[in-house]
Parts: sequence; C-alpha cells; structure tokens
Amino acid sequence: MGTGFDSQPDQSTLLEREPSKTKPPPMFKVVLLNDDFTPMEFVVLVLEKFFSKGREQATQIMLKVHHEGRGVCGVYPRDIASTKIEQVSRYARQNQHPLQCIMEEA
Repeated sequence: MGTGFDSQPDQSTLLEREPSKTKPPPMFKVVLLNDDFTPMEFVVLVLEKFFSKGREQATQIMLKVHHEGRGVCGVYPRDIASTKIEQVSRYARQNQHPLQCIMEEA
C-alpha cells in the first residue's frame, strides 16, 4: 500500500540556471594633454602622486605628452577615472598650472 507521498522529488520544478552573463563595466583611459606652460617636472610629479608611477615610468609618460600631445596615465572604471581627473585638475589649479586631464572609453 502506498503512503500517498511520491518518493521521487518532482523534477518538473527544477530549472537549469544559465550562468549570469554580466559584462564587466566599461573602462576609461585617463589622458594628460600637453600645453605650453605646465613644467615637465610638475607633470612627472602628478604622475607619481596620483597614478603611482615610478620616476622612470612617469618621465616616459611625460615625454609622450610633450612630444605627442597626450599620454595615457592609466585605465580605470568610470568612477575612479573621474576622481583622478578631479584630483589632477584641482592640484594643477592650486599650483597655477593649466594642465588638462580627460577620460576616454578604453
């Protein structure tokens, strides 16, 4: 005699879950732009202070900015890139330099 309960679990309620396909957030390049007034040493200082670059790497990026008109400081999520730009802009203004920093989608 049966007990009225099925000993097998009901397979019809189990659903196969697809792995979530969330793509990573877009990344943004932070780019320094050349100008004719900001001293090269100040650009190196900015790269060391805000982008954790060593002296040699900071100098290489500064020379790229100087010779090519722009140089990538790093690639970050939008919020971090935006914060870095704000920090660089504020620091440049405080030191009376027109250094400009922008972000572009990577």
